[in-house]
Amino acid sequence: MQWLNDHAQAISAVASVCTLFVWLFYAQLLYNGYVRQRRPRIIVNRGKGVGTDALCLISNMSSEAIYIQHLVAVLHTPEGAYPLDIVEYQQQSGEENEACYRTHQGPLPSGDYLHIQTFGSIVQQLARYWKLDDALLREQTLTLEIRVIAIYGSEDMPVGAARRFHLSLQAEPTRQLVPVHLDTQRMNSRRDRQRVVEWAKEIELHKAQ
Repeated sequence: MQWLNDHAQAISAVASVCTLFVWLFYAQLLYNGYVRQRRPRIIVNRGKGVGTDALCLISNMSSEAIYIQHLVAVLHTPEGAYPLDIVEYQQQSGEENEACYRTHQGPLPSGDYLHIQTFGSIVQQLARYWKLDDALLREQTLTLEIRVIAIYGSEDMPVGAARRFHLSLQAEPTRQLVPVHLDTQRMNSRRDRQRVVEWAKEIELHKAQ
């Protein structure tokens, strides 16, 4: 007890420093949890089928809704890249087989998903728009990239997500469409968001031509 009394001030200072470190540790945990909840999470995946017959699914795993501005498909070939905004799609109205145009543009609630169309339909849409030769589509070195450009919460700059798939139309159905990476690339950092803004500008410029 005498030793404690003699060193009371030093012990109190050490205890205060340890308490400070504990509070900093818990504050860091709370901050990381808050940032993780606020960070947008968009997933691009396949579903309901195999190969190019599978549906392209866009899932919103963020804590809040997102507003989808553009859905861009890019076909990467040895000759170059061929982008196309596929947020709008054509659908039969049922009246005299007339076609009407609909859009996927709009809010997507948290935990919800939408399917654009099949990957094969996306490739055909790209081929029709760019008038691509069938021989080019039979190349073994093609890559299909799906990009999502969206607005999250009250943030000014858009967020994005992208995923690439190896495309081989001559392979077996289970090998026609193989993801390049296991997960979707998230475009959440400031540098990534600037890149997403460039994507949006390229699409708007392309539409204006």
